Amino acid sequence: MTGRLARAFKLEAGEFVPVAWSFGYFFCLLCGYYILRPLRDEMGIQGGVDALAWVFSATFVVMLAVVPLFGWAVARFSRRGVVIASYGFFVVNLLLFFVLLRAEIAPAWTARAFFVWVSVFNLFVISLFWSVMNDVFDKHQALRLFGLIAAGGSLGAIAGPGLTTLLVERLGPINLLPLSAALLIAAVVCALQVMQRAGAASGAPPTARVRSESVWAGATHVARSPYLLGICVFIVFYSALSTFLYFEQARIVEDAFESSAQRTQVFAVMDLATNTLTLALQFFATARLVTWLGLPVALAMIPVAVGAGFGALGLAPTLAVLVVFQVVRRAGNYAITKPAREMLFSVVSAEDKYKAKNFIDTVVYRGGDAASGWLFTGLSAIGLGLSALAFAAVPLAAIWAGVGIALGRARRDRARQDEDRAFTTPNQRGRQT
Repeated sequence: MTGRLARAFKLEAGEFVPVAWSFGYFFCLLCGYYILRPLRDEMGIQGGVDALAWVFSATFVVMLAVVPLFGWAVARFSRRGVVIASYGFFVVNLLLFFVLLRAEIAPAWTARAFFVWVSVFNLFVISLFWSVMNDVFDKHQALRLFGLIAAGGSLGAIAGPGLTTLLVERLGPINLLPLSAALLIAAVVCALQVMQRAGAASGAPPTARVRSESVWAGATHVARSPYLLGICVFIVFYSALSTFLYFEQARIVEDAFESSAQRTQVFAVMDLATNTLTLALQFFATARLVTWLGLPVALAMIPVAVGAGFGALGLAPTLAVLVVFQVVRRAGNYAITKPAREMLFSVVSAEDKYKAKNFIDTVVYRGGDAASGWLFTGLSAIGLGLSALAFAAVPLAAIWAGVGIALGRARRDRARQDEDRAFTTPNQRGRQT
């Protein structure tokens, strides 16, 4: 059975067990998150669409506080210790929210804090997951395996809403929080197994410490690297366009439905459709698309689709167009853009896979959210409607596609340079000099 599965998914000798643990790691992580997500989205609408820019800004501020703590932990603990401490911190937070919500202590402020916390939690734990993946699989394995590993997250993203739908009426929403915490603990177990069974791409054991620097080392590493700055630009465009669509979604759904239950149901249906389509793409298309078309084209595909989607939404800003656009965009991002984007980090140093990557995935991402949220609010304030705002996003999507192509080519060049250095002997280096 193991041999047949290995052949079916193009696994090489010794890869089946670490890939299986990685698959389980991402499954538990996203299953736990998707138990929390519907509650967060509904709280966003209940708090007022006009206040979303403030909520996004609060998320960015919290992220600025969290990143130095992460940098401090990376500099002082083994990589294994960083995983345990980071996920353990979020488990404790989740249980604290459970207690506060059950006791109805300052319910309005607790609800707002929960929205911000879930937004930080989502980016941080997934960024750490991909750091571990880039640490234990090398740049060649990343091209073959990341699509399959990402499918584990897609299964979890289907199972999470399914569990919520099945248990929410019986247990109540608040009582699902301990279940999410239990899944996060299971993710830690899987992560430790992955790090134990697979060697780091850098050749260093997963228990090695990253060299101690300032807590903002990730930012300084990014500032010194044109390649990492290019990834930042790619993330900012992705974040800005996602925020524009999120704000348009909030307004369209708010206008279409009056009851909280109906809005929550719409979000659940969108999640289910998105994650089912994502799973199908990841199993049957992601690796083949990257192999056949190349990473530059893979990084540009969804930006092009997003531009077309905003054009359609500009022509017809309706619920039906929104749902189709959002499902296609999110599925394409999870199945193609996200794995392809993570492949960009397989040619950076082991240190940048943690510090720089975490800075990009958290501060840069949420900074883009906050800035684009206020941009959307400002454009709305001067009288631009949903159609005009959608059309304004089309040229941004075109630039985003161009950045993706350039990054894919840069990654290919860096991989070739690494291979040339690896095959150059000391004597050859002397003759070349």
